[in-house]
Amino acid sequence: MDVLVMVAQLILGLSILIVLHELGHFLTARAFGIKVEKFYLFFDAWGFKLFSIKYKDCEYGIGWLPLGGYVKIAGMIDESMDTEALEAPVQPWEFRAKPAWQRLIVMLGGVTVNVILGIFIFWMLTFKYGETYLPNQELQYGIAPGIVGQQIGLKPGDKITEINGKKVLRFDEIRSSDVLLGNSRLTVLRDGKTQDIAIPANILNAVSDYGIDEFVAPRLKSKIGEISPGSAAEKAGLKKGDIIITANGESAIFSDELRDILNKNKNKTLQITYVRGNDSLTTPIKTSSEGTLGFYFDTEYLKTKTKDFTFLTALPEGASKAWSSLTDNAKGLGKVVRGEVKATKAFSGPVEIARKLYGGTWDWIKFWSITGLLSMALALMNLLPIPALDGGHAVFLIIEMIKGKPLSDKFMERAQMVGFVILATLMVFVLGNDIFKVFTK
Repeated sequence: MDVLVMVAQLILGLSILIVLHELGHFLTARAFGIKVEKFYLFFDAWGFKLFSIKYKDCEYGIGWLPLGGYVKIAGMIDESMDTEALEAPVQPWEFRAKPAWQRLIVMLGGVTVNVILGIFIFWMLTFKYGETYLPNQELQYGIAPGIVGQQIGLKPGDKITEINGKKVLRFDEIRSSDVLLGNSRLTVLRDGKTQDIAIPANILNAVSDYGIDEFVAPRLKSKIGEISPGSAAEKAGLKKGDIIITANGESAIFSDELRDILNKNKNKTLQITYVRGNDSLTTPIKTSSEGTLGFYFDTEYLKTKTKDFTFLTALPEGASKAWSSLTDNAKGLGKVVRGEVKATKAFSGPVEIARKLYGGTWDWIKFWSITGLLSMALALMNLLPIPALDGGHAVFLIIEMIKGKPLSDKFMERAQMVGFVILATLMVFVLGNDIFKVFTK
């Protein structure tokens, strides 16, 4: 069932993004009197399609190959490689008959819609739900660094007070792009003294391997929250509100201490000492093969705050979130180009998007948040100056505007083929990388 939910969310999210992206090209083309011959969600490769209907000289349909979508604009060299139509005399309703500035607007129509969509989604989410965050001062016991955090020198109980000299007000700032894009500096309060921790430029490689919680998480007391029915914790008689203090005689007052002990004693029986009310009790309990006991740690004492926004004040906040996601993706891409982050760690395809981003639980807030992020990522991807992408077409049109005459049809055909090979290679790489991650994690 989880897999079906993942797939359903992925298809719905990508369908919304693709249809609206192509709608941007469609509407701008129509606005300049350019004929659009096809409007497809997914590709009807080799002429196969799931559905199609013709309305006012345009064929609308759904293809069978879910790798994107397209609009076929008359008189344009595109992924269809329909060069025969270009041998006929130029018609006034064709793409090639229009001024370069109009064609440039048509090519950027999809990207523009994706940016507007991303801003709109974050605007509406901010207006409806506000902004909920955990104040940094609520971390009474500091942080619990995971594998990645420990590798860079963080220790349990550290209190992160500044990022690059700026005071930390919210816990999520510690896990933001300001830190994870590397080359940053954390100021830490440890044992009453402050010291700086440098964040390496390639930290995203490790975060990709282990997950964000293995960087830093709030340090929690080993207080039992919800208990899973039939779990080892329930069978041992543990109850919500119990506070674990030792496991096999070792200190387990904090969640990270208990986790370390459990990871060393998978599928073994431990003596757990805990406090219930005024009583100190001890009970044997067998860990699972994953090193768990079957309960969640209580986090109710961590008081979050919610900042509400009006319809109008939510707009700049939502726009800022959308823009930040686009610039963060651009910076991340720059790190890949410079060799600071491995491409295998940075890029995710549809499989990883379904597994890691959308997930197996249908949560509309999460769904729209991820779709908003993907809309901005799609805008950036299409702006890349690769032939066959909108950005590649835009570069050629700008060159034409500078030269004062269009590039030759033969050059455009070859550029389109080169672009297609590049995109096909990237697609194979991303899908292969996704599949590799599934079987190796």
